[in-house]
Amino acid sequence: MNTYGRLPVTFARGEGVWLWDTENNKYFDAMAGVAVCSLGHCHAAVTEALRDQAGQLIHTSNWYRIGAQEQLADKLCQHAGMDEVFFCNSGAEANEAAIKLARLYGHQQKIKNPHIIVTEGSFHGRTLATLSATGSRKVQAGFEPLVSGFVRVPFNDIEAINHAAENNNEIVAILVEPVEGEGGIIIPDAGYLKALRKICDQRGWLLMIDEIQTGMCRSGKWFAYQHENILPDVCTVAKALGNGVPIGACLASGKAANLMQPGNHASTYGGNPLACRAALAVIDTMESEQLDKKASDLGKLLLAKLSAEFSDTPQVSNIRGLGLLIAFDLDGPCTDLMEKALAKGLLINVTAGQTIRLLPPLILSDEDIDILVERLTSLIKEYVGS
Repeated sequence: MNTYGRLPVTFARGEGVWLWDTENNKYFDAMAGVAVCSLGHCHAAVTEALRDQAGQLIHTSNWYRIGAQEQLADKLCQHAGMDEVFFCNSGAEANEAAIKLARLYGHQQKIKNPHIIVTEGSFHGRTLATLSATGSRKVQAGFEPLVSGFVRVPFNDIEAINHAAENNNEIVAILVEPVEGEGGIIIPDAGYLKALRKICDQRGWLLMIDEIQTGMCRSGKWFAYQHENILPDVCTVAKALGNGVPIGACLASGKAANLMQPGNHASTYGGNPLACRAALAVIDTMESEQLDKKASDLGKLLLAKLSAEFSDTPQVSNIRGLGLLIAFDLDGPCTDLMEKALAKGLLINVTAGQTIRLLPPLILSDEDIDILVERLTSLIKEYVGS
């Protein structure tokens, strides 16, 4: 189906931060498959894990115990500070599980129509429930009637949440991104997540944090909520967890941990041996290479270099980032930049109309940073000067 508006290039192979197309042209991937290939392309540890597991056992069923799944659950809970995990295949499915957890929780509290607070500018997926939770009319348009049960407030606005609570006694949870990714790398004020945690504790709500794009070391911590020293009740993760192998997870702790019982929820493929072996290789590599710290250091270096390069370019503003979630704005719409970047041998993304978003692999070297900055600044300065 014509759902993507694909750019005129077909990639044939990849290695690290590089991709080669079918004509053997070479490209720097500053998007990592939209925050997926955080270890770069064809990472040796992931490749070896897939080869080994494919020769043993690819899939069984969740009717039976899966050793790699149990190991992966332990690892994720260790890094996230959570208690239980449900495995699925994507970020949208992980967020669906979170939404179902909130509704189960609400019904246990004798609330007939549980509501979840969500934020403007958010993105939580494209299933009917997750697009209804998403704060974008563009994503929702044409798919009405939307799923009910969501209360929308501005992002980074604690007073709006308190106001919503005063006018709705059926709210049971907040679902929020710690940094709005598709919305343009919108970073909230320091203390925002901590304030949300306090509100949820005071009102008996679940705090559910969508770490689909921010999780797995990208923000400079294993999970972005760790920047504020809090624990959510529910956390969702996907994208970088499998480095390209489809896998997602919904993690829960405390009062949310034991809401699901046999028959409440399931996934045919979720957490199968192949996907879990890939994810274990990802986590092992992130641990051994301390990619949380590396992402933090590289992000600061990249921000400093971009700020220096664009200091005399008035069309560029609001250079910002957290770890290797990097963005800046141009002074007008620039969606055609993605195709123009191909001519420079560069893969970038334009989101929210005029925001350049960078989500490079976490394995960058200092030399890679220099290459990225050189190609990007050349592209942007030519573009704004034309």
